[in-house]
Amino acid sequence: MTIILDPHSYAEYKKTQIGTAPVTTLAFADFWTRLAAEFSDQDDVVFGLMNEPHDISAAKWLEAANTAIRGIRTVGARNYILVPGTRWTGAHSWQSGDDDANGTVMLGIKDPRSNFGYEVHQYFDSDSSGTKDECSGNASAKQAILDMSDWARKNDTRVLLGEFGVSQAPECVAGLKDVLSAMQDNADVWLGWTYWVAGDWWPETEPLNVQPHDGKDRKQLAALQAAAKAPAAAKDACVLMGK
Repeated sequence: MTIILDPHSYAEYKKTQIGTAPVTTLAFADFWTRLAAEFSDQDDVVFGLMNEPHDISAAKWLEAANTAIRGIRTVGARNYILVPGTRWTGAHSWQSGDDDANGTVMLGIKDPRSNFGYEVHQYFDSDSSGTKDECSGNASAKQAILDMSDWARKNDTRVLLGEFGVSQAPECVAGLKDVLSAMQDNADVWLGWTYWVAGDWWPETEPLNVQPHDGKDRKQLAALQAAAKAPAAAKDACVLMGK
């Protein structure tokens, strides 16, 4: 099992954006330096720099990310690092934003050990937010995965799909299968995936939840299990548990 550690705070601390005093980029790097020292060189621990930065420019986030990476490597930690973009690190918006696009700016990541990849998220509802149980964005979600595959291959890097999820509706499960298949077809650039969400902390009514209920598996789970057993993905795929 591999554990991904990430601060789940959207590039903020107590509603103050990273890069704004007192939450300076150096303070962010100090956080990661301390955490990296605790988990240094554990192959089963991956460092996810931040969950879903948003309302921060890609350029400003790049500076914070690079400062944190320098801190991690300064203490000698060789752990793999996952780097998100801004705009909620959406796959569908990765190349949006003109001169401030993640797809351009985040290529400026500098890791002395060159041991990192990028993390993106993708949902299937109309605005790719994952806040609704419909999946009118099925086609857009698959296209986002294909576009990310091309981007990663062109730039000789790899990507993790860190969040994605659907409801049990048949058309949504079909869309889920399409996205899993697209990643399987491009397994050379995909590190794997973590599904959102599962675990007893979540209410039974949460539509994206794949926690078994009344002794029965949710319908999404069969598609996830099939993808996890596929030869190229078996060692990489996993389910994100808990909140």
